[in-house]
Amino acid sequence: MGTERTPEALGTAMRSIEAAFLVDARGATLEGAAEIWLVRHGDCYDDIRDEDPPLSPRGREQAGRLAERVRRLQVEAVYASPMRRARETAAAISADVRIDDRLVEVHTELENGHVHPAELPEDVLARMRGAVTDVVEAHPGGRVVIVGHALSIMSYLCDVLRLEFGTLRILPYYTSVSVVRVLGDRRMAGSLADVAHLEE
Repeated sequence: MGTERTPEALGTAMRSIEAAFLVDARGATLEGAAEIWLVRHGDCYDDIRDEDPPLSPRGREQAGRLAERVRRLQVEAVYASPMRRARETAAAISADVRIDDRLVEVHTELENGHVHPAELPEDVLARMRGAVTDVVEAHPGGRVVIVGHALSIMSYLCDVLRLEFGTLRILPYYTSVSVVRVLGDRRMAGSLADVAHLEE
Protein backbone atom coordinates (compact mmCIF):
# COMPACT_ATOMS: atom_id res chain seq x y z
CA MET A 1 0.00 0.00 0.00
CA GLY A 2 2.91 2.36 0.61
CA THR A 3 5.04 3.73 3.42
CA GLU A 4 3.62 3.37 6.91
CA ARG A 5 2.12 6.65 8.10
CA THR A 6 4.26 7.65 11.04
CA PRO A 7 5.03 11.15 12.32
CA GLU A 8 8.61 10.75 11.05
CA ALA A 9 7.43 9.67 7.58
CA LEU A 10 5.02 12.61 7.46
CA GLY A 11 7.80 15.02 8.48
CA THR A 12 10.12 13.65 5.81
CA ALA A 13 7.35 13.92 3.19
CA MET A 14 6.65 17.56 4.12
CA ARG A 15 10.35 18.49 3.87
CA SER A 16 10.41 16.83 0.45
CA ILE A 17 7.48 18.97 -0.71
CA GLU A 18 9.19 22.12 0.58
CA ALA A 19 12.39 21.23 -1.28
CA ALA A 20 10.40 20.62 -4.47
CA PHE A 21 9.26 24.25 -4.20
CA LEU A 22 12.86 25.37 -3.52
CA VAL A 23 12.19 26.25 0.13
CA ASP A 24 14.12 24.93 3.14
CA ALA A 25 12.79 23.97 6.57
CA ARG A 26 13.10 27.60 7.75
CA GLY A 27 11.01 28.95 4.86
CA ALA A 28 14.10 30.44 3.21
CA THR A 29 15.24 29.79 -0.34
CA LEU A 30 16.77 26.33 -0.68
CA GLU A 31 20.58 26.35 -0.71
CA GLY A 32 21.86 26.53 -4.28
CA ALA A 33 18.69 28.13 -5.70
CA ALA A 34 18.73 31.73 -6.89
CA GLU A 35 16.17 34.09 -5.36
CA ILE A 36 15.01 36.72 -7.83
CA TRP A 37 13.09 39.73 -6.55
CA LEU A 38 10.99 41.18 -9.39
CA VAL A 39 10.23 44.72 -8.25
CA ARG A 40 7.99 47.25 -9.96
CA HIS A 41 9.39 50.78 -10.03
CA GLY A 42 8.05 53.46 -7.68
CA ASP A 43 5.17 55.77 -8.61
CA CYS A 44 5.92 58.32 -11.32
CA TYR A 45 2.49 59.40 -12.49
CA ASP A 46 1.77 62.37 -10.21
CA ASP A 47 2.17 65.48 -12.39
CA ILE A 48 3.70 63.45 -15.24
CA ARG A 49 5.28 65.62 -17.96
CA ASP A 50 7.19 63.35 -20.34
CA GLU A 51 7.46 59.82 -21.76
CA ASP A 52 10.26 58.79 -19.39
CA PRO A 53 9.24 60.41 -16.10
CA PRO A 54 11.25 60.46 -12.89
CA LEU A 55 9.83 59.14 -9.65
CA SER A 56 7.21 61.35 -8.06
CA PRO A 57 7.65 62.40 -4.41
CA ARG A 58 5.37 59.46 -3.53
CA GLY A 59 7.55 57.18 -5.66
CA ARG A 60 10.72 58.34 -3.94
CA GLU A 61 9.15 57.56 -0.57
CA GLN A 62 8.11 54.10 -1.81
CA ALA A 63 11.64 53.45 -3.13
CA GLY A 64 13.09 54.53 0.22
CA ARG A 65 10.87 52.09 2.09
CA LEU A 66 11.81 49.32 -0.31
CA ALA A 67 15.49 50.12 0.18
CA GLU A 68 15.10 49.85 3.98
CA ARG A 69 13.57 46.41 3.50
CA VAL A 70 16.30 45.23 1.12
CA ARG A 71 19.16 46.55 3.31
CA ARG A 72 18.31 43.93 5.94
CA LEU A 73 19.18 41.17 3.46
CA GLN A 74 22.24 40.07 1.56
CA VAL A 75 21.72 41.00 -2.11
CA GLU A 76 24.34 40.11 -4.71
CA ALA A 77 23.24 42.52 -7.43
CA VAL A 78 20.59 45.00 -8.53
CA TYR A 79 19.44 45.18 -12.16
CA ALA A 80 17.05 47.68 -13.72
CA SER A 81 15.24 48.64 -16.86
CA PRO A 82 16.83 51.64 -18.59
CA MET A 83 13.68 53.69 -17.95
CA ARG A 84 14.27 56.54 -15.51
CA ARG A 85 11.62 55.45 -12.98
CA ALA A 86 13.21 51.97 -12.75
CA ARG A 87 16.78 53.32 -12.55
CA GLU A 88 15.84 55.73 -9.76
CA THR A 89 14.05 52.99 -7.80
CA ALA A 90 17.07 50.70 -8.18
CA ALA A 91 19.46 53.50 -7.18
CA ALA A 92 17.63 53.81 -3.85
CA ILE A 93 18.68 50.20 -3.16
CA SER A 94 22.25 50.22 -4.48
CA ALA A 95 24.78 52.58 -6.04
CA ASP A 96 25.83 49.72 -8.34
CA VAL A 97 22.88 49.20 -10.71
CA ARG A 98 23.24 47.08 -13.83
CA ILE A 99 21.03 48.18 -16.73
CA ASP A 100 19.38 45.59 -18.98
CA ASP A 101 17.37 46.84 -21.97
CA ARG A 102 15.27 43.65 -21.98
CA LEU A 103 13.60 44.73 -18.73
CA VAL A 104 11.64 47.59 -20.35
CA GLU A 105 7.88 47.75 -20.10
CA VAL A 106 5.63 46.10 -22.64
CA HIS A 107 5.17 48.44 -25.60
CA THR A 108 1.65 49.86 -25.29
CA GLU A 109 -0.70 52.16 -27.12
CA LEU A 110 -3.14 54.61 -25.57
CA GLU A 111 -6.61 54.58 -27.09
CA ASN A 112 -9.66 56.39 -25.69
CA GLY A 113 -8.08 56.61 -22.24
CA HIS A 114 -7.18 52.91 -22.14
CA VAL A 115 -3.76 51.28 -22.37
CA HIS A 116 -3.48 48.34 -24.78
CA PRO A 117 -0.44 46.06 -25.18
CA ALA A 118 1.08 46.51 -28.63
CA GLU A 119 3.90 43.99 -28.20
CA LEU A 120 3.33 40.29 -28.77
CA PRO A 121 3.18 38.35 -25.47
CA GLU A 122 5.69 35.78 -26.76
CA ASP A 123 8.17 38.59 -27.53
CA VAL A 124 7.80 40.06 -24.03
CA LEU A 125 8.21 36.65 -22.46
CA ALA A 126 11.27 35.80 -24.57
CA ARG A 127 13.13 38.93 -23.48
CA MET A 128 12.07 38.65 -19.83
CA ARG A 129 12.93 34.95 -19.69
CA GLY A 130 16.30 35.70 -21.28
CA ALA A 131 17.05 38.51 -18.83
CA VAL A 132 16.16 36.45 -15.76
CA THR A 133 18.06 33.41 -17.06
CA ASP A 134 21.17 35.52 -17.59
CA VAL A 135 20.86 36.98 -14.07
CA VAL A 136 20.52 33.50 -12.54
CA GLU A 137 23.56 32.27 -14.48
CA ALA A 138 25.59 35.30 -13.32
CA HIS A 139 24.53 34.85 -9.66
CA PRO A 140 23.94 31.12 -9.01
CA GLY A 141 22.45 30.61 -5.56
CA GLY A 142 22.29 34.36 -4.91
CA ARG A 143 19.57 36.87 -4.16
CA VAL A 144 19.16 39.48 -6.90
CA VAL A 145 16.78 42.43 -7.25
CA ILE A 146 15.42 43.23 -10.72
CA VAL A 147 13.55 46.53 -11.01
CA GLY A 148 11.18 46.65 -13.94
CA HIS A 149 7.60 47.31 -14.96
CA ALA A 150 4.15 45.91 -14.19
CA LEU A 151 3.21 44.21 -17.47
CA SER A 152 6.68 42.77 -18.10
CA ILE A 153 6.79 41.38 -14.56
CA MET A 154 3.28 39.96 -14.93
CA SER A 155 4.29 38.30 -18.21
CA TYR A 156 7.17 36.50 -16.52
CA LEU A 157 5.07 35.53 -13.49
CA CYS A 158 2.37 34.08 -15.76
CA ASP A 159 5.02 31.92 -17.38
CA VAL A 160 6.35 30.70 -14.01
CA LEU A 161 2.80 29.93 -12.85
CA ARG A 162 1.94 28.35 -16.22
CA LEU A 163 -0.86 30.79 -16.88
CA GLU A 164 -1.76 32.45 -20.14
CA PHE A 165 -0.51 36.04 -20.39
CA GLY A 166 -3.22 38.40 -19.18
CA THR A 167 -4.99 35.88 -16.95
CA LEU A 168 -3.13 36.70 -13.71
CA ARG A 169 -5.56 39.01 -11.94
CA ILE A 170 -3.07 40.93 -9.88
CA LEU A 171 -1.50 44.34 -10.31
CA PRO A 172 2.06 44.63 -9.05
CA TYR A 173 1.72 47.92 -7.16
CA TYR A 174 4.58 50.41 -7.03
CA THR A 175 7.73 48.88 -5.46
CA SER A 176 5.91 45.56 -4.95
CA VAL A 177 8.10 42.48 -4.64
CA SER A 178 7.38 39.21 -6.42
CA VAL A 179 9.87 36.46 -5.60
CA VAL A 180 10.81 33.67 -7.98
CA ARG A 181 13.19 30.90 -6.91
CA VAL A 182 15.25 29.25 -9.64
CA LEU A 183 17.37 26.12 -9.61
CA GLY A 184 18.33 24.62 -12.95
CA ASP A 185 15.17 24.43 -15.05
CA ARG A 186 12.90 24.65 -11.98
CA ARG A 187 11.19 27.98 -11.31
CA MET A 188 8.86 28.47 -8.35
CA ALA A 189 6.91 31.52 -7.21
CA GLY A 190 7.70 32.52 -3.64
CA SER A 191 5.48 35.59 -3.32
CA LEU A 192 3.40 37.85 -5.53
CA ALA A 193 3.16 41.66 -5.45
CA ASP A 194 4.17 41.96 -1.77
CA VAL A 195 4.04 45.54 -0.46
CA ALA A 196 4.60 44.92 3.26
CA HIS A 197 7.23 47.71 3.28
CA LEU A 198 4.52 50.26 2.33
CA GLU A 199 2.14 49.37 5.16
CA GLU A 200 1.68 51.93 7.90
